[in-house]
Amino acid sequence: MKRAALILAAACAFAAPATARQAAPVSYLDHTAIQALADTVPPTPVEGSAAVQADVIASDRLRTLENTDRWMLATRHAELRPALALAHFDCALGFRITAEDSPRLVSILEKVLHDANEAAELAKARAFRPRPVGADPERPACQVVSAPARASPSYPSGSATVGSAYGEVIAALDPEHAAEATRIGHEIGVSRMVCAMHYPSDVAEGERLGKAAFQQIAATEAFQADAVVAREEIAHARAAGLTSPACAAERAALAVPLP
Repeated sequence: MKRAALILAAACAFAAPATARQAAPVSYLDHTAIQALADTVPPTPVEGSAAVQADVIASDRLRTLENTDRWMLATRHAELRPALALAHFDCALGFRITAEDSPRLVSILEKVLHDANEAAELAKARAFRPRPVGADPERPACQVVSAPARASPSYPSGSATVGSAYGEVIAALDPEHAAEATRIGHEIGVSRMVCAMHYPSDVAEGERLGKAAFQQIAATEAFQADAVVAREEIAHARAAGLTSPACAAERAALAVPLP
């Protein structure tokens, strides 16, 4: 329905009681559950420790991937808004899922985005660790990064948390492609290292947190109800048989070994 038609329909209808106009839930987990997830994150690696030194060395090695195919893929993976992030899984599934045809799946990812990212942000608030692009202000990132973003905390990686959780969602909704979906969830985290936005330990802990968040989300009645509809949307997308022209480039990028 066109926007104008929606506005007209709303104008002609009687106003519903306030209790009937509740906004759609934006999360599956309440604050207590999200805080409990954040509390499972180990402390930030100690500055000067062997773990931090290993992180810096590994991050520096990744500079050899700047402006390569893997760098370009990291640029794509920086987009985690649900309606657009769906495209990250086209090649893993073997068919395209569009946001327009899969509104319930987009709604699921919106709630997962909130819960997973909020858990990561609560954990980040406990202690500050600079990002690679923050420690070296001259280091290029694979995306446009503002000064505040460069100065924001790195541990744990919120993007890895969300990417991992997304991968778990797609795997649960389409078990036939579970391994491929979880791999892309992992590669989204790897992309944050390639992009110089996070260190390896940031990403590793983000991935663990994302998987833990999804385990709790999957147990909720709300997710289980949404999943029924989302599986139907995925089945329709599979039957439509649309594919992504970007898959050849993605395969080439993922074939590049990490230094």
